[in-house]
Amino acid sequence: MSKNIPPANDTSIAIFERLESEVRGYIRSFPIVFDRGVGTTLIDAEGREYLDFFAGAGALNYGHNNPAFKKPLLDYIQRDGIIHGLDLATSAKKAFIEAFEKYILKPRGLNYKLQFTGPTGTNAVEAALKLARQVTKRSNVVAFTNGFHGVSAGALAATGNKKYRSAAGYGLAHVTAMPYDGYLGPSVDTLDYFEKLLNDPSSGLDKPAAVILEAIQGEGGIRPASIKWLQRLREITKRHEILLILDDIQAGIGRSGKFFSFEAAEIVPDIVTLSKSISAVGTPMALVLLKPELDIWSPGAHSGTYRGNNLAFVAARVALETYWADDKFEKEIAAKSAILADELKSIANDFPDLGFTVRGRGLMYGLVSENDASLPAKIQAEALKRGLVIETCGGRGEVLKFLVALIIAEADLRRGLSIVRESIGAVQASLATGSAKAAVAAEVDA
Repeated sequence: MSKNIPPANDTSIAIFERLESEVRGYIRSFPIVFDRGVGTTLIDAEGREYLDFFAGAGALNYGHNNPAFKKPLLDYIQRDGIIHGLDLATSAKKAFIEAFEKYILKPRGLNYKLQFTGPTGTNAVEAALKLARQVTKRSNVVAFTNGFHGVSAGALAATGNKKYRSAAGYGLAHVTAMPYDGYLGPSVDTLDYFEKLLNDPSSGLDKPAAVILEAIQGEGGIRPASIKWLQRLREITKRHEILLILDDIQAGIGRSGKFFSFEAAEIVPDIVTLSKSISAVGTPMALVLLKPELDIWSPGAHSGTYRGNNLAFVAARVALETYWADDKFEKEIAAKSAILADELKSIANDFPDLGFTVRGRGLMYGLVSENDASLPAKIQAEALKRGLVIETCGGRGEVLKFLVALIIAEADLRRGLSIVRESIGAVQASLATGSAKAAVAAEVDA
């Protein structure tokens, strides 16, 4: 880690509070001026180090400033490589496409064309929804409870969270919400309801152009769909000639344990959306994978000034060559996943009064506090004091979200989990003290 970079002079966040819009979000949980990032460590402007269990909301699966990518990026800039290229052919883009075909598509027997959209995940979702409606000549789309697909108009209509939906300022249409796997309890297969509506001409459900879903819901509370449920959904959509759009923006690029989150179910979606860690270093990039027969776009029909981020292409190509040329990386993820799952279950067992449950897959896990949705935010605040950055998620903030970089060292993973355990202990002690004080106050009042 470099020690010769001077910290910023002003370490307060006052200017953000004074000039930045109230829409800012993460800074409220982490009111710190961060200056550098190395691997799974964040360093603030005063030089204090924090272990990062957030990984840029899934945009930094390979960590901060991964040395495998830095030299190729610097070399590319040094030789005046094209940085902004619209959808022009560039050497960087060509090399990425070749690597994606070689290391991702061919080994998995996948036949997709690549569409480069605007640079964010919601851009990819908008393109996917627009294309599905063009292909099928139908307007309705089915999405699922607790799903999150972005906050631009079309993607927001398919997003479940009330906070985001209410910010639209107008009605969100042409999307029908269906219950996700487990939404009605473990004994209910929610696809029975969906299939019943599809088979009943008087159900009121307009036949959808597409079904869009996450195989593992991220912002919605770390909810993995079962293999059986995903397989049945794929069968239903095929039989009814409905396109299946798999949003792999957060759960993809190794996060689930495989490159794609749908691989474990051995299904093939019609359209896949990717963003976040596809760029490898946190630079903006988004990608839509579509079956060739769906590629009915006319030239320029879906455009965008920044759909050719060549720095992202350079890093993404190197990431594929470095981590996905064989199954070694997947095995490393599986080993760390087992540690994470076991330790979280141990933590839940060691604090029975708090009523935690654990759910997730790969390196995408949640410690769920169904009884008291305020607990994760309190644990998060205690963890930050102890040098750990970790987020919360879920419709009520009831989930402490573990989204560690896939390259995290085992020692750092265990250290972070120890901090979480300490933080939960501090919160539990605080709750006990608060209860005792309340009891004393009640006696005094009596």
